[in-house]
Amino acid sequence: MSTTNSNKGKLYLIPTTLGDVEPLEVLPLSIKRVIENVDFYIVENEKTARRFIKRISPKKSQPSLKIQVLNKYTKPEEIPTFITPCLNGYDVGIISEAGCPGVADPGADVAAIAHEKNIQVVPLVGPSSILLALMASGMNGQSFAFTGYLPIEKSEKKRTIKKLEKTSKDLNQSQIFMETPYRNDKLLADLIATLAPNTLLCVASDITLGTEYIKTQSVAQWKGSSVELHKKPTIFIIHAK
Repeated sequence: MSTTNSNKGKLYLIPTTLGDVEPLEVLPLSIKRVIENVDFYIVENEKTARRFIKRISPKKSQPSLKIQVLNKYTKPEEIPTFITPCLNGYDVGIISEAGCPGVADPGADVAAIAHEKNIQVVPLVGPSSILLALMASGMNGQSFAFTGYLPIEKSEKKRTIKKLEKTSKDLNQSQIFMETPYRNDKLLADLIATLAPNTLLCVASDITLGTEYIKTQSVAQWKGSSVELHKKPTIFIIHAK
């Protein structure tokens, strides 16, 4: 999708699926229309991004795609060059590995630069595990905070969990966070061991997939539960009473 050289292109934030599911089961047709007309992309992983684009638009020419990789190895000074096509009148799309770009995702850096350069930033509709988990949790959808990843070191993690619990109780605010999938079971055990028995805990795993699991109950009730979260993308939410 190009514009005349006298105008700047747009920066599209393109959501992807949260796992191996047919894209158009969880994504609107607007995603397909944009992908069919955009050739410049900023992605976390080129291989998976190309596979996603092919599933959305099988007839789109793969050789025509011009892809820049944005991940933890990307040098900060490189990022502004990724949206140079916008300055030349071409639209650019950002594709995350899963879910919505810009949310717990390096795409936010690109959006910030686009605003500085007066480039229109267009967020497209798609699944966000954070929002979907909150929707299903039964917790406070009017006051909530997303913390991202908790510390790995045990004592620091425990202090952070207690701090989030206190904040939740003081502000009547739901606290949302996540973990690297292979450490999910350990985090759940730490939450059960650290939180007060009457604090509510929601575990939302494999959201939108056939194996989706979403459960909210007190920490006391979780002590008698058994759930396998290893390597499954999972969102955790707590709300202290």
